[in-house]
Amino acid sequence: MFDFLEGYDVLGAFWMTVKLTALSAVGSLIWGTLLAAMRVSPVPLMRGFGTAYVNIVRNIPLTVIILFCSLGLADVFGVTMGSEDFKIQGFRLAVLGLVAYTAAFVCEALRSGMNTVPLGQAEAARAIGLTFTQTLWLVVLPQAFRSVIGPLANVLIALTKNTTVAAAIGVAEAAYLMKTMIENEAQTLLIGAVFAFGFVVLTLPTGLILGWLSKRLAVKR
Repeated sequence: MFDFLEGYDVLGAFWMTVKLTALSAVGSLIWGTLLAAMRVSPVPLMRGFGTAYVNIVRNIPLTVIILFCSLGLADVFGVTMGSEDFKIQGFRLAVLGLVAYTAAFVCEALRSGMNTVPLGQAEAARAIGLTFTQTLWLVVLPQAFRSVIGPLANVLIALTKNTTVAAAIGVAEAAYLMKTMIENEAQTLLIGAVFAFGFVVLTLPTGLILGWLSKRLAVKR
């Protein structure tokens, strides 16, 4: 029944999806955290930049961002991302686009977590001499992260599925291989079922594990 899989590197394609997800998740968490800090910053310029970035990027389709990274940055501006190899460039540009897009959602999830921290804690931290940055990183963010594990899990699952957009610029991940197989084979339903099952295997454990962590690490109010 599954003879059509012979000759295709399905595991390699899903491994590419995993690498895209992992690198993009780390980059999105870092950039999203910085954006969240900007959103609550007392400096108007930083606060305005964070607000504008989130509101603009969230309303641009991911496909447009990925294509801009490939056609705009690479082809027009000559950004090589540290490599002359086309496949490596495509992979790194896809990660860049996914980070730029997903960070906006990470930012909003973290900002909602910051709003759950009682204002009195921040005021107490400032009263004992902590700066805004120290208050944010030592008092507010640790509690905010614990309260938004669930929402961040949803963002991670969405990111895993969004990696399929990288196929638009030739990154050989799961969706790219699925498109190739559908064009070459006559087993459309089985091919779709195989790749759907693969994404369930990737995303379901993530949701279950992070959901358990969310309950275990929830801040008791």
